[in-house]
Amino acid sequence: MSYLNLTASEEWRRFGMLPVAAALGYATSVIHIYGLGPYLEPIQEAFGWSRARATSGLTIATVINAIFCIVIGMLVDRMGPRLIGLIGVLLTTGAFALFGAATGGQGNWYLLWGMMAFATLPVQATIWTSAVASRFETSRGMALAVTLSGASLAATVFPLLATWLIGTYGWRTAFVAEAVIWAAITFPMLLIFFRGARDGRARDDTATKEKPQPLAGVSASEGLRSLVFLRLFLASVLFTFTIIALVVHFIPILTDAGAERLAAAGVASLVGISSVVGRLGTGYMLDHFRASRVGAAIFLLPIVACTLLLLAGANPFAQSVAAIVTGLTLGAEIDVIVYLTTKHFGLKNFGTIYGGLLTALSIGTAFGPLAAAAVFDHWGNYAPFLSLTIIFMACSSLALVSLPEPGPLDVR
Repeated sequence: MSYLNLTASEEWRRFGMLPVAAALGYATSVIHIYGLGPYLEPIQEAFGWSRARATSGLTIATVINAIFCIVIGMLVDRMGPRLIGLIGVLLTTGAFALFGAATGGQGNWYLLWGMMAFATLPVQATIWTSAVASRFETSRGMALAVTLSGASLAATVFPLLATWLIGTYGWRTAFVAEAVIWAAITFPMLLIFFRGARDGRARDDTATKEKPQPLAGVSASEGLRSLVFLRLFLASVLFTFTIIALVVHFIPILTDAGAERLAAAGVASLVGISSVVGRLGTGYMLDHFRASRVGAAIFLLPIVACTLLLLAGANPFAQSVAAIVTGLTLGAEIDVIVYLTTKHFGLKNFGTIYGGLLTALSIGTAFGPLAAAAVFDHWGNYAPFLSLTIIFMACSSLALVSLPEPGPLDVR
């Protein structure tokens, strides 16, 4: 049921700034993922580390995130997302700034990443998507697309900003400066515009005589035990294992192929730019076509990107096309999973059920970049991992296309 039985245009007039603010919050949640690439080589050079060791902290952070995803989802279902998100943005940017204090010791590096892990718990995707899904029904696909475009913004801005800051001030100062800049932009927007249906009555609610309707949905246990959940879980873990690794290592992949570092950052920024197109286009298609088929088709696109990098990785045009195709998929993956979660399971226990799927996304994020780094350290190139990506993305697509049509919700 619609939150206020509004048309798409009415939803956007009433709550239009909510997805924009949520997008900034979501971008904050991936600052340590999409912003890590430019720091890898300077950190390696400073401490004499392997690429796998420099990347290992990300695995720690995302494993911890995976463990607590369902807990955070349950907290959102009970408390609402607003306060959690506001606190989380400050904690996350603060923890990111602390990377500038890395000493080169293994214990120190892992401690910093452990702090980052717990700081990012309150900025998980569940927080931002639950607020937006509770306000939008008719135009939910597009609203979620705008929200999750925060990752596209992150993939565009963070590599360029970090590369410039590192070149100008050094990597230690760059960590602090990037965190301060982002917190100053994001926190005020959230304070003013970020409020979901679970966060109490806002001005937009009191402006209408209609009262919010109860959120419908299946029970958490029923959702987590279903075959639909299992297939979404499989698609999620396979997708993030490969595509997040591809994004994190995209600049090193290009520099290893002979590109200059700043030029590689410029090509990598195309991932973020095209992911905006991918997200918005996906949002439109989700509102008008069967979501599982939309997702299955889009999940095949990284096969094109990996093939280009394998066969013509040193060609600037091929690099650019690969970046664009990667971005189109990066702009769709979570949109599809979130949308299918709301349609198959409803919103009553969305935080808990999506928290379970976020566990899968976190597992893939935890081990994909580390696996890609280990492949590079062992073989001296990324070719084996790019080949594995082709296989995993085909399997992920099959998991989505096999989903049934969403049926009536069990609201007992």
